[in-house]
Amino acid sequence: MSMRSFRQVASKSRRPFPLPAALIVLSILLLSGGPTGTVLAQDPPVPRPVIIDTDPGTDDAMAILLALNSPELDVKAFTVVPGNVTAGQALINTLGLVTLAGRCDIPVAAGAQRPLAQKLITAEFVHGEDGMGNIELPSPACDVDGRFGPDLIIEMVHAMPGEITLIPIGPLTNIALAVLKDPSIVPLVKEVVVMGGSITEGNVTAVAEANIYNDPEAAQVVFHAGWKVTMVGLDVTHRTNFGAAHLERLSATSGRQNDFAKLVMRFLIDLSAQFGADGTPMHDPLALGVAIDPSFVDTRHMRVDVETRGEFTRGMTVGNRYNAVEHNEERDGRLVMTGIDRVEPNVHVAVEVDAERFLSFFIERLAGR
Repeated sequence: MSMRSFRQVASKSRRPFPLPAALIVLSILLLSGGPTGTVLAQDPPVPRPVIIDTDPGTDDAMAILLALNSPELDVKAFTVVPGNVTAGQALINTLGLVTLAGRCDIPVAAGAQRPLAQKLITAEFVHGEDGMGNIELPSPACDVDGRFGPDLIIEMVHAMPGEITLIPIGPLTNIALAVLKDPSIVPLVKEVVVMGGSITEGNVTAVAEANIYNDPEAAQVVFHAGWKVTMVGLDVTHRTNFGAAHLERLSATSGRQNDFAKLVMRFLIDLSAQFGADGTPMHDPLALGVAIDPSFVDTRHMRVDVETRGEFTRGMTVGNRYNAVEHNEERDGRLVMTGIDRVEPNVHVAVEVDAERFLSFFIERLAGR
């Protein structure tokens, strides 16, 4: 607004009043963006408080380092679950990773030792005997938090109602145990961003993804708890492949975390090459990326159920893309379709991904760290 405009407004007022010179100058500065015409500085966004539930795991390790080098996140705690490796090895690995990153200020708590209703399945074939691709982490210099993982989740959620985002990147056992013990946390959690599932394929069976397959009962609890769930599954992670060209870019810089990530990614790329794949999927890192910037993926809100009984389909995440099922009524010893019933969507399923933008983001965050 110009000085002339100010005078016109004042002259047309039914009760004219003098405008102090300081107020006029201040208004001009605000409208012009400052003394030099530049945009006035804004406060940085407040970091998003998160709890990461993890079973490290090579790709978990990359996700953890991404989280710890992203100012958008305020990592309040790590809770540890068995999956890629045993609970004990996963705890050692988590402590080693926070030691590597110099973040012993973040609590690391042990959680469940096994799934809710089946034998533990581990994947050293994929992640190496130590879960880190047999690449040495520093000896843990951080202490284990004495709280049980699900109890720590409950405690922190109640302490920060409406603020905490849960990011489970392993089997959902700890999250389910927290809900089953204290359902009152559900409306107090801001969001749950899950790495797991798929509505199109599997990676441990024809239809089941590993994190869901390793505890289907827990996944069913989490998906139907009533909070906001975003599922970052194979539908998008299998299209987010970190290959030789990406490794070359990461290798152009150096630092403790950078160099560790370089070795882990080389291990994963070489492993994938044995099976004819060009690059390795960024499963857990992409889920962390979505927690930081949801625009990395497009989602569809749909009903998702977890198959817990099928002989060939146990662990399958069954997505109802239309949120509808037929309505049947019994007549003369048979069922007759008489209409369509709506079903309530419960999961935001990632269906498209801006893969190269995310991969560049990942490399930039770890470069030189």
